[in-house]
Amino acid sequence: MRMTQSDSLFRDTTMRRRAVLGGMGAAALAFTFNTPDPASARVRQPRFRSTPFTLGVASGDPRRNAVVLWTRLAPEKFAPYGGLDPSAAIPVRWQLSTDENFTTIAREGTELAHPEYYFSVHVDARGLRPGYTYFYRFIAGDYVSDVGRTRTAPAAGSRLSELNFAFASCNSFGAGYFTSARHLGDEDLDVVFFLGDYIYEYAISAETSLRVGMDPVPAELNVETGTLERYRLQYSLYKSDPDMIYAHRQAPWIATWDDHEVENEYPVEEATADDVLRRANAYRAYWEHMPLRPPQRPAGPAARMYRGFDFGRLARFSVLDVRQYRSAELADEPIPDSPERRDSGRTMLGAEQESWFLDRLTSSRARWNIAPQQVLMGMLDTLPGEQSRFAPASWDGYQASQQRVLSTVAEHDVSNFVVLTGDVHRNYVLDLKADYDDPDSATIGAEFAGTSLTSGSDGVDDDGGLDDRYAANPHLHWASLQRGYVRCHLEEDLLQVDYREVPYVTTPGAGVSTRSSFVVEAGTAGVQQA
Repeated sequence: MRMTQSDSLFRDTTMRRRAVLGGMGAAALAFTFNTPDPASARVRQPRFRSTPFTLGVASGDPRRNAVVLWTRLAPEKFAPYGGLDPSAAIPVRWQLSTDENFTTIAREGTELAHPEYYFSVHVDARGLRPGYTYFYRFIAGDYVSDVGRTRTAPAAGSRLSELNFAFASCNSFGAGYFTSARHLGDEDLDVVFFLGDYIYEYAISAETSLRVGMDPVPAELNVETGTLERYRLQYSLYKSDPDMIYAHRQAPWIATWDDHEVENEYPVEEATADDVLRRANAYRAYWEHMPLRPPQRPAGPAARMYRGFDFGRLARFSVLDVRQYRSAELADEPIPDSPERRDSGRTMLGAEQESWFLDRLTSSRARWNIAPQQVLMGMLDTLPGEQSRFAPASWDGYQASQQRVLSTVAEHDVSNFVVLTGDVHRNYVLDLKADYDDPDSATIGAEFAGTSLTSGSDGVDDDGGLDDRYAANPHLHWASLQRGYVRCHLEEDLLQVDYREVPYVTTPGAGVSTRSSFVVEAGTAGVQQA
């Protein structure tokens, strides 16, 4: 039988992945089995001296009849296991109501907070009404959590008149205050997409932090992450930030990771046993601290984070994972065009995820097809003239994968294709082209890249390189290096995108304003200034 390019890609990526997992070592493999046994779990009724809800509450991954509710018990947030007895599980009640005062309980139940999962609770609350706002809370011992607000997705096939959402990324604690997250919480949103780098792996101390007036933190935070306990401690710091707690309470989040949840540009294909163990630690701590369902729970250093969400007939969202399955990066610095960059055997998504993504695009009956993901998909040449330079970690570093997606959108006339991107700590607005090698190629979509919440610290308007980027990329409409997030209003015939920016992050209390707005009209590929 003749092997196709797709068959070859699937075979090669599968063999590479098996080789990595096969060499992971017994210590990392143990994570697969270190899970609670409900039949034999010892349960203890809690007696807390202070509130166990120091990390707040959150909801996420809304479906038409279900949503995930999350919390973690941690009366002493920086103590091992939050100061709780690691030998016994704790029962936690949860409630969903149609009103903020909980006069009418729509759903309720009890979940066990297991020490194996660091006393985190993930409730997959089902049997809910489509397209409906609910309020939720948790009860443990004599303590009641703050109230969170969430919303289910609309019914399948329903005609949704509008959808209000936002996306954000790159959330470094040491780089500044999470003021943008609080402003994000003040927006009236149906859902928030978080596109990665929820934490950074770096050591944190009051002496090295760029947060002016930062309170001291435990000495254990003064070293970089690596062990499971150290990753858990990092999340305890981030999740206990008041601005982040507030943002999570206001709307459901659909979250995916990038690289800093493990380490910067972490290796996959060429990973050592220590690298794989570190990834297993990081993946586990991530799941424990995010509103994710059991299918996203990692098995050692592997977890399926790519998944799809349909909001009636209005929008199909395909959330991607561009880190876990990619071929090795070609370099650490910008690269020229080369046969290696265009090698069809190199992959950004891996064969299985790529097939899933392209199938979702070609089978979609939604008005808008939107891909929330991590790194720039559109071409961004960083050097004007004939000597092009491309970021090796972006889709430009995996040109064959990039072109397969763009060609699929063009050849199948995918309806209103839009990409949402994090990672770059900059705002970029680009047209997506069917073939960037052809200057006259058709525009087939739009990409909106959002800046960081804090990473890079206080922003600037221009780092001295924007003129080169504009000159080398005629499809680049706008760029900014300030901090903030991106707010979107979607209707059947129009997508409006507002870039919300704060003037500083190193001191608290910054206001927020709309720096620039853009629209995409349904049926007209490409971006226009609003």
